[in-house]
Amino acid sequence: MKLNGAVVLKGKFIVRHFRNGKLLEEEEIDNTVTNAGKAEVAGLINEVTSGGFKWLAVGSSSTAASASDTGLASEITANGLGRAAATCSRVTTTVTNDTAQLVHTWTATGTQTVQEAGIFDTSTANGGNMLARQTFSAKNMENNDTLELTYKVKVA
Repeated sequence: MKLNGAVVLKGKFIVRHFRNGKLLEEEEIDNTVTNAGKAEVAGLINEVTSGGFKWLAVGSSSTAASASDTGLASEITANGLGRAAATCSRVTTTVTNDTAQLVHTWTATGTQTVQEAGIFDTSTANGGNMLARQTFSAKNMENNDTLELTYKVKVA
C-alpha cells in the first residue's frame, strides 16, 4: 500500500573528470540513500538531530553501495582529495526548491584512483553520518587533474 503524502529521497550524482582543462569522462548515476541517512533526515525534521549534510568525500573502493553502509569503503584523505565542504543550494526538479544540490571540485596533488563518493554531516574523515553513497567507473587521477562532483537529492 502506498501512502498519500509519503516522502521519498531520490539521489543522483554527476561526476566529471578533467585533465588539462579537457573533460575526460562524465557519468550521471542514481545513488543509494543509506538507512543511517534516512534516520538523520527524520531527526532533522523535528530537531532530534541538528546540522545537515554538506560535506562530500571520495574513496578508492569499487565495493557496491548498500543501504546499510555507514561510510565509504575506503575514504581518500591524501593527494588533495580529502573530505570537503560542498557549495550547497536548493534547485527545482519538479516543484520549487525540491532538490538539495551539493557541488565540489577537487584538484589532485598526486596519483590516485577514485571510484566512490558519499555525502556526510561532518568534516571529519571516516566519521559522521552518511546520507548517500555510490560507486562509479575508476577515475585515474594524475597530479593537477580535477574531479567535479554534483550531488542532487530530490525530496518527492
